[in-house]
Amino acid sequence: MVLGLGAALGAAVLFGVGAILQAVGSRKVPTESELDPRRLGGFVVALLRQPAFLGALALNLAGFGLHFVALRLLPLYLAQAGIAVSLVVTALLATRLMSDKLSTLEWSAVIGVCVGLGLLAVAAGDAGASAQHHGLTIGIIVGLVVIAVLGAVASRSQHGVSTALLGMLAGLGYAGVAISARLLQDGSMSELVRSPTLYTLPISGALAFILYSLALQRGSVTLATTPMIALQTITPAAVGVFVLDDAVRAGWWPAAIAGFVLSAAGSVILVRFESVKPPDDKP
Repeated sequence: MVLGLGAALGAAVLFGVGAILQAVGSRKVPTESELDPRRLGGFVVALLRQPAFLGALALNLAGFGLHFVALRLLPLYLAQAGIAVSLVVTALLATRLMSDKLSTLEWSAVIGVCVGLGLLAVAAGDAGASAQHHGLTIGIIVGLVVIAVLGAVASRSQHGVSTALLGMLAGLGYAGVAISARLLQDGSMSELVRSPTLYTLPISGALAFILYSLALQRGSVTLATTPMIALQTITPAAVGVFVLDDAVRAGWWPAAIAGFVLSAAGSVILVRFESVKPPDDKP
């Protein structure tokens, strides 16, 4: 439990800093980019030409390594709530580096995320065993196809609705990462190579990363990030409890629910700190 929670908090720090760089880098790429197979290569190349985006990519990859450890050791609801601390990191960095100020509500959100995570840590039981679940694996594969198709449609619009839809789809993609990491089986290399979740895991992450970058181009960071945070937190938590046998300590269900709600609500309030103005703008 201690190792898993430490890994989740370490990942949150890396994700919090990476979100700032991703927002800056994504907005320097022309907004006519869309999720079209004929243009996807050019879009990715354009992103990789941005130093800020490369920094975000490096931090997200390192953060995922720690997040993967947390997903294997903790119940999914606790691992995902731990990642929500990334928004607290971003908010506190913004107050130091950008002379931003936290309102009373936002300071309450910071406290709420921390208290909620503490309640979840105390209430958490054992993580369910990493067992094969063919139905869930097929669901992830079908879901990825649907996410890609809807993302391609949404990316053709500059309307605010497309920003929210792309953010929502990105959240489902990141949920696929968490669930795939949990379904991945321990075993020999030959068994690992034959496991579908070995492939759904990176595909989910790459698709979610691209969709979120497209969302950041098209509208406010709040509109893009709020549905992403909500779905990447709630979806794996529900799957973990109802399908993968993640446990809550006997008698601690009210504390676990309260902790999860506090963490999720605080994260949504702090979403605005995912946005950073370009360096040549005044804070």
